[in-house]
Amino acid sequence: MNITDVRVKIVESESRLRGIATITFDESFVVHDIRIIEGENGIFVAMPSKKTPNGTFRDIAHPIHAEMRRLIEDAIVKAYEEALENPPVKE
Repeated sequence: MNITDVRVKIVESESRLRGIATITFDESFVVHDIRIIEGENGIFVAMPSKKTPNGTFRDIAHPIHAEMRRLIEDAIVKAYEEALENPPVKE
């Protein structure tokens, strides 16, 4: 499975949230609402999740293997850093 597109929207907020990513695999499967968060040890990626009736959160989509998680995180962090360096022009 190949990552064929990564899009990042920078979020300016007082919270730790720094951006929202969308990633596409093999030009045929997309995952939206991946959060880019500023943690104590730097930027990390949180998969989309939903709140359960008991108040906890459960991932909706996530990689099963550590290698795939690393590939996804690396691609999203790279796209986030590029978005910071080249912000969209506001009209």
